Amino acid sequence: MTCKKAQEFLAQNDCTATTQVNARKEPLDREAARELLQRVSRVIAVKGKKVLRFGLKKGHGPSDELLAAVIGPSGKLRAPAIRKGKTLVVGFHPDAYAEVV
Repeated sequence: MTCKKAQEFLAQNDCTATTQVNARKEPLDREAARELLQRVSRVIAVKGKKVLRFGLKKGHGPSDELLAAVIGPSGKLRAPAIRKGKTLVVGFHPDAYAEVV
């Protein structure tokens, strides 16, 4: 349901993804998520109504708190996830998306 809301938000704000991956068909496991986190410097993780913000330093691995925020119970990266530049947003909240888009 939140993926649909994210797509609607992007469409309403005239944003298009350069690369789109279906998380059901190509899920990112914990190790792939760690690799993705190595390429960003900021993460916004949305869980319910809570919006958590994390800053990442180059050369430092993600904290356990960050991994808990972005990895779901299945052990895969939660969806929807959107990356713009050095910022990754996991989960959907309109204010978080407006910050990045």
